[in-house]
Parts: sequence; structure tokens; C-alpha cells
Amino acid sequence: MYCIVDVETTGGVKGPARLTEIAMYRHDGRQVVDEFHSLLNPQCEIPPFIQGLTGISPAMVVHAPLFADVADEVLRITQDAVFVAHNVSFDFNFVRKELNWIGHDFLRRTLCTVRTSRKLIPGYPSYSLGRLCQSLNIPLNGRHRAQGDAAATVLLFEMLLQRDHNGLIPKP
Repeated sequence: MYCIVDVETTGGVKGPARLTEIAMYRHDGRQVVDEFHSLLNPQCEIPPFIQGLTGISPAMVVHAPLFADVADEVLRITQDAVFVAHNVSFDFNFVRKELNWIGHDFLRRTLCTVRTSRKLIPGYPSYSLGRLCQSLNIPLNGRHRAQGDAAATVLLFEMLLQRDHNGLIPKP
């Protein structure tokens, strides 16, 4: 199994920044078999730059669940799955940080669709999610929102699976 993940946050991985949104698609190597999405109350300020980038405002998250409220679902949907994300270190480290703060260890194999794309579909001028999706005609609705970015990453991941003739992508 694979779990394609995207998160939105209040800032960088280091320090007190928190998650404001998470989207996860569990994938069996052929299709999505489960999914989870939620806005999250970060219990801290969302900087104006981040609000402008994501469109996520304090009013949108004031009644949203805390990460602790969705942690069991995050653990369930990622269980026994390769954690897949575009720039996986960012998303994985944020999820791990949030889980660590509430007393959970989080160990998962990871796969970065940026690095994998560079190997399986070389020669593109940019491997940012937006530009790569544009180059590959992958629909990307809701840019800089977890659900839209994760859904586009699912389509990119499926394309990479089809092109992986040398076993670069670990089998679940």
C-alpha cells in the first residue's frame, strides 16, 4: 500500500509551526482505496503570507478539529503503507512532528515524487508540483490546498508507477 499525503501549515518544519490541513489517499498500486481530509485548528496564528498562499484563514479553522483529534485516523490510513508526497521530507516531518507532540512514534517508509519524477521522467525545466502538472497535463485544482495538491500527486504517482520498469518505486 501507498499513502499519498499533502499538508498545509503555518510555516516551516522547524520550530512551533503547526498543520492547518491534511489530505491522505491510500492507494493499492492500482487505485485509491481510502481517503481522509480535514482542516485543522493549529491553535496559533496563521501568518498573512500563508493565508494568502493557501486561502486558509483563522475563521476557517477556528472550529476545525485539533491534530490530536484526527491522529488515530492518520495512523490508520498510513499503517503498513509507503508515505508518498511531493517533497516528502516536508510533509512526512510535519506529520511526524505533530504525532510526536502527542506521544506517538511515526515510522514509515517514504517516497518522494520530486526525486522519482526526476529519475523516471527527466528533462523538465521544473519539478515543482504546479509546473510539473502543467507540463504533464495533470489537472491541479485547488493549488496550495492539501486536497487539491494530494489529488494531483495521486495522478502523478500513478503515471510514475506506469513508467517504473526498473523497480525504482518500492512494492508495498
